[in-house]
Amino acid sequence: MNTIPSDLLLNQLRWRYATKQFDPAKKIPSDTWSALEESLRLSPSSYGLQPWKFVVITDQALKGQLPAISWDQPQARDCSHYVVFAVKKGLDQAWVDRYVARISEERGVPADKLGAFRGMMLGSIEQATKDGTLDSWQTHQIYIALGTFLSAAALLGVDTCPMEGISRPDFDRLLGLGAEGFESVCGAAAGYRLDSDPNAHLAKVRFPAAEVIAHR
Repeated sequence: MNTIPSDLLLNQLRWRYATKQFDPAKKIPSDTWSALEESLRLSPSSYGLQPWKFVVITDQALKGQLPAISWDQPQARDCSHYVVFAVKKGLDQAWVDRYVARISEERGVPADKLGAFRGMMLGSIEQATKDGTLDSWQTHQIYIALGTFLSAAALLGVDTCPMEGISRPDFDRLLGLGAEGFESVCGAAAGYRLDSDPNAHLAKVRFPAAEVIAHR
């Protein structure tokens, strides 16, 4: 197993911040972006169900339409790559069976040997559906992927800005997500900061470890 030094990890997490001004002229190299896309694909989720779709926007004309539906935030337009994090609505048996088939394919396990696991997942979905919490439960998974993406980008020296300040219905219409059974949750701009971004030079403000971390 290969690891990175702990000081490198902490240095990069201290380096990152929610970038407010991106340099439109700087683009993320293709190999770096490929690694970041793979970090999204490898993100953990409950049961491994992956109830999501990540829409990567690089077309400048399309990015140019985003500030108007993002509270006029320029990051969506000026970044190199913009990712929309969307959740699968109404997760159902078909999605579970697709996942079970994928497990069978990847691990070489006959699908009929996965019946107990399949039943557990379907039971959880059925209960969440009855409780009216299914979509909320799945939406929470999106933020695991967002955190994975932000951390991976920091390690690769790519600036990011997570953005919940978006008009989700407008994003859904623009990207045709509803027709695919998905709904946007949040976005993330990625690229490289402008040196003139005043936020780049501010000290990171966090509560002391003793106040936010408890040991028992």
